[in-house]
Amino acid sequence: MTGKKGATVDDGRDKSADQPAVGPGGWKAARAWTAGVASATLIAAIGVVFTAWYTTSGPDTIDRIRGGPPLTVGHVAVDYDERPLVLREPVTTPADRAILLGRGADPADVAAMLARHHVATIGDMTTTVVLVGNRSSLRIIDIKPRVLTRAPPAQGAYLNPGSAGQPGTVELIADLDRRPVRFGTKKELRTPYFRTKQIDLKRDERVTLSLSIVGKTAYYEFDLVATVLTADRSEEIVIHGPGGVPFRLTGPASSYRTAYRTAGDGGGWVPMPTDQTCTTSDKC
Repeated sequence: MTGKKGATVDDGRDKSADQPAVGPGGWKAARAWTAGVASATLIAAIGVVFTAWYTTSGPDTIDRIRGGPPLTVGHVAVDYDERPLVLREPVTTPADRAILLGRGADPADVAAMLARHHVATIGDMTTTVVLVGNRSSLRIIDIKPRVLTRAPPAQGAYLNPGSAGQPGTVELIADLDRRPVRFGTKKELRTPYFRTKQIDLKRDERVTLSLSIVGKTAYYEFDLVATVLTADRSEEIVIHGPGGVPFRLTGPASSYRTAYRTAGDGGGWVPMPTDQTCTTSDKC
């Protein structure tokens, strides 16, 4: 009720009667709204924490759960070009002799035939290895040859390519005739390279290693073992030769059962006198 202009007169009624009553349904709606806000806030907070965790450690953890190695081998190759080779076993089967002596043989067939007869370089070899990081951060703290087989020098068949190539520049060198077998440099062969230096990689980063291996007193089959340190543990990664078989290296033999040289026009191999083969390190 209004009296004088600008004044409000209390008519004595209960004003609470004019307010809408809040029933059970209204309280349920309020509680649901409050719970929704709290849930959204909690989910947002969890999302922030998960994003931070996944960015820093998530991929590494997933890789470990899946069993993925911290380091993968992207490429392995052995330089066989323009240098004498030795087969541990002579080539005797008609099929393999056809590949060895035939003209225009498929390179894949030739490579398979050589692998079956355990082809090895004489005296030394150079292999190229490309390693790829598979963790957010890792450190290669050691790489060393691991001898799997040691036997007298191979003498099954001597393969002379006709001319010797010049060795390329290598970063590391290991001598299988020395114990323990470790990689060093040409200037400091007796000092283990990884004693003072390591290789740091991040995910998808690559490092190319040119490794020279020497062995002149025996026939060797070996692989390479890389010790990798990640955030919480160390792990050994085995590096096999091309095709998943061991690397092979032999010292010169005193004589060879058979010998061949290239035909000169790229048409396979032809027999040659065994007294013209590489029988001493000085002639290889």
